[in-house]
Parts: sequence; structure tokens; C-alpha cells
Amino acid sequence: LCIEHFDQKPALRRTFLLVALIGSLGMLFYFKYANFVLRSANALLGTAFAEIQGIGTLPLGISFYTFQTLSYSIDVYRRDVKAERNIIDFGAYVVMFPQLIAGPIVKYTDINRELKERRMDLVQIEDGIKYFILGLGSKVLIANSIGMLWTELEGMGFSGISTPLAWIGILAYALQIYFDFSGYSLMAIGLGRMLGFDFPKNFDFPYISKSITEFWRRWHMTLGSWFREYLYFPLGGSRRGPARTYFNLFVVWAATGFWHGANWNFILWGLYFFVLLVIEKRWFLTRLNSSKVVCHVYLAIALSISWVLFAITDLSLVGQYLSQMFAFQGGSDWIYYLRNYGITFLVAMVLATPCLKPLYQKWENNLWFSIPFFGLILVLSVAYLVDASYNPFLYFRF
Repeated sequence: LCIEHFDQKPALRRTFLLVALIGSLGMLFYFKYANFVLRSANALLGTAFAEIQGIGTLPLGISFYTFQTLSYSIDVYRRDVKAERNIIDFGAYVVMFPQLIAGPIVKYTDINRELKERRMDLVQIEDGIKYFILGLGSKVLIANSIGMLWTELEGMGFSGISTPLAWIGILAYALQIYFDFSGYSLMAIGLGRMLGFDFPKNFDFPYISKSITEFWRRWHMTLGSWFREYLYFPLGGSRRGPARTYFNLFVVWAATGFWHGANWNFILWGLYFFVLLVIEKRWFLTRLNSSKVVCHVYLAIALSISWVLFAITDLSLVGQYLSQMFAFQGGSDWIYYLRNYGITFLVAMVLATPCLKPLYQKWENNLWFSIPFFGLILVLSVAYLVDASYNPFLYFRF
């Protein structure tokens, strides 16, 4: 409100923007990163700073709603949107329950009109129910089922596993995190649709990509869009020459990794993607896009390494797992897991591609198909939730 009120006074506008940024980022830093910074300083500098007591579990959804409030403040400063004068409408935007805890990240400009005037009809509610059931099935029936394999490996320890099992394990994690997060996003989009809101798409079959560059256009699309619009472009994007472009990419990917968690493995994960994106941009992105097989082999290996960095917070165990992946250590342990999870792997890999999408679109609005199809997914998902004790929430720590 102050930014908008002092529209003709640039110094005051910048001051109030700075207050807004410090307020939002300050709370995120305090709850999520303060003790990590103190621990890291003690380890690197030999200091003995005491950690802040009383910081327990993260406030629910803080990483997501911090970015939403930041985008609102910046958009008002840019004059892209008018300041919201109704605290109830603004509060509804910030803590809107469908996407509060797991995205997608919704900018104020995406839904500001719908907060005031939105259309709700049976068609929207029906579409929302379909999205929600598909997301629920993705999370419960696929992500949870395939994720048990990775959880078993973590319980066993990584030192004695064979190379084939190491690759099967990280493939299981890759499928788990995709169906877990995309499932939550679909549920959020469905709930939003039922309430009259159109939330942005968050995933677009990322595992069919030909390069890491394309992968990040398809994976967690709202986060990538946020960093491009509010960090990469303001830093200058690619308009100021190669050296500045690479510096801007470095900042964005360090921030992307740090956003995901207060641990060095996440920062390393972000910088790993920075290195790959620079290499692609500088040397062989065009060749990857023109190839048919090599690009997918490259992507599978590159992403598998990235998920090891992401899934394992202990860096010594990261090294251990990577060594098992590339040590060509034989063994028969993988046969047991492939026998137990083979069908789940097959179903998950098929559904991670758009090969069934045309068939689904053809029959989606046919009542003889849609009612049994969605009804079966819903019944199986509820039955799983009632019976199973394994139901992890991977993005809780974010």
C-alpha cells in the first residue's frame, strides 16, 4: 500500500519495497536457514556460535508463500498490478489451502481477478474432481508404491549394494519424487478449479526431455518461472554478454538449490545443474536436440546423479552411493527388487510419458469410461490410505 501510495517518490517506493523484501526473506531465513548458517560457520571457521533454541519444525508452507508474497510486492512496485486493499482477499491469496504446502507457486497476478469475481459451475467442479483424483492416484498408488524401494535401500545402507541395485534404487526415487510432487500439484489444481481458481500448470512430462535445459522447462514450472522473472531477468538475463550470463545462472541455481533445503547437498545439487546448463548452452545443446537416442541416455545419467545429490543429505553417503553406481559391482540383490517392483516400474515409466494422453483425451468425457475410471482410482487410493502405513510427504521439509 505504501509502495503504491508514494508512486511519484522513487526513493520512498524503493525503501518500502526493501522493507517488504527484508520482512518476507527475513522470516524465511530465520526459520529455515539461521541454524544452518551458524553450523556451517562453526565448521568452516572454527567458531562456537550457539544455535538458536526453539526453532522446531518449519512453519507450514513457508518456502511457497514467501515466494508468493515476494512476487506480489515486486509486481506492485513494477506497477504490474494494483495493491490489494482487502486484507481478507490478500490473506486468501497467501494461505490458500489447495496449494499452500506443495505448490504450484501462484503469483498474485495469476488469480487477483478471481479473488474478486470468479465463475463456478458444474463443469469446473467436475474438471476439478478429475484433476484431484488423478493427483491422488499419482501420489498414493504410484509414488508411495515405488518409493518403498528407496526407503528399503536407505534402511539397508548403501555400502553393500550392487551396481544394478544402485541404479534401480535411484530410478525408484526419481519416479517417486515425480509422481509425489506432480500428484500434489494436480490435487492443488483440482481443488482450485472446484473453488473457481485456475492455478498454473506445474509439470509437463519432464522425463521425456532431450536436455537438462528442456527438463527445467517441464519440471516444477512455476518455480522456474519465478526465478526467471524475479531473479534472472532483473540481474540482466543473457543480455549483457556471456560472462554476465554465466554469473546470473550461477546466482539463480545456487538460490534454487538453497531454496530446496538448508543443507549443502541442496546447494551442490543446484550448482550441479548450473554446470550442466552452462555446458549445454556453450557446446552441445543443438546436438542434443537433434539426436534421438543419445540425448535420452545423457539425460537419464545426468538426472540420476542429480537425484542422488538431492535425496541423500550426508555428503559422505552421496560419494558412497555414486561409487556404487559406477563401480560395476556385481551381485544378485537387484533381482529380488526387480521381481517385487517390476510391474510398478513399468506402469510408472509408461505414465511418466504422454503415450497414453491421446487415448485419455479421447475417452475423458465419455461417461461410460470416466465414471468407472475415476471411481476405481478413488476407491483404490482411499483403500491404500486406510490400509497402508507408508505415506511420506517428500516436500514437507521445503
